[in-house]
Amino acid sequence: MSSPHIVARTGIVSVLLVYFVLTGCQSSPNNSAPAVAFSRIPAAYQEGPYRTDIIEGRDYKTDVIEGRATGTQLGQRIVLYTKTDGRWGVYRRSLSQAFTTIEPDGRWSASIQLGTQYAALLVDPAYSPPDQTESLPIIGNGVVALAVVNGKGPAPVLPSPTTINFSGYEWTTSTGPIFHAGSRNFFDPANVWTDERGALHLRISGSPGEWNAAELRLTRSLGYGTYKFQVRDISHLEPSAVLTLITWDGVGTESNRRELDVEVGRWGYLDNTNVNYVVQPYYIPANYFAFREPPGLYTHSFRWEPGRVTFSTVAGPGNTGAGRVTNQHVFTYGVPTPGGESVRIALYVFHQGHIPLQNQNEVIIDKFEYLP
Repeated sequence: MSSPHIVARTGIVSVLLVYFVLTGCQSSPNNSAPAVAFSRIPAAYQEGPYRTDIIEGRDYKTDVIEGRATGTQLGQRIVLYTKTDGRWGVYRRSLSQAFTTIEPDGRWSASIQLGTQYAALLVDPAYSPPDQTESLPIIGNGVVALAVVNGKGPAPVLPSPTTINFSGYEWTTSTGPIFHAGSRNFFDPANVWTDERGALHLRISGSPGEWNAAELRLTRSLGYGTYKFQVRDISHLEPSAVLTLITWDGVGTESNRRELDVEVGRWGYLDNTNVNYVVQPYYIPANYFAFREPPGLYTHSFRWEPGRVTFSTVAGPGNTGAGRVTNQHVFTYGVPTPGGESVRIALYVFHQGHIPLQNQNEVIIDKFEYLP
């Protein structure tokens, strides 16, 4: 027969075990590693590659996306992204609300713009998500967990990007539908190449209604310094063909992408100016300077310094002191600081111009040079 003391102790141990089990079950979600997962995935969807009448961030179809978060802490929320036209865009319930609430049981649900891929980020209360980004944020700095999933069903098949070596730098080509200056173009890596002399060629190929554009970007940031682009005569370009020589950050919005532009083209008008210097956003009068350049070979450059950027155009190769400066302009308002920007060179169609593109167009850039 067991003694009363043994029975009492056994009872106490049993109560303690039940207490620890219950409290352990109760606290395990908070002690487990934070995670987010999908329970309902919308279809993979993207407008046809040559549809050009889409307004960026609008005119897209939507569906419901659902999931569950575990291991969350008080105040944490979900940020949802959709990948369309080469970029991840944050889903917003309204202009001021980019977050989806997590229910007490961990579930979350929202309506989302359809795209080729979807991403859910579990974030801290103070996290501020970028509106658009070419690469998703990584865990850290307010991002606690993330999950990425392909849309259900077949996704559009895009040509693979290629690597180009030009002027001693490594570049990567863009692929698929992407917005530039409010126009949606389909970018084909086959339209970017270098010749036997090392000159860079960019081409608009195809035919009316099915144009393919060209773009490449430097694989690293350079920061403050002088950027030079030696461009052969572009007087043959049609009015709606535009060449841009820029710095551009893949994260942010159009007003804060550390964007400095040399824009070469007439934006769809026959008698328009054909070179623009821009510190974005362009709609601020102090950030924009336009002029007309006669036919010829020119070297366009900008010297980027703290609080100041000096744009110049020199007749000829521009790599000697004998070049004649044909235009120069200094900007001191809204000059960005370096960050995640990289050099980008693109030739594309401005679809909103008065004179539609009729033929294939090509430009040749003999040299890119960077001087710290």
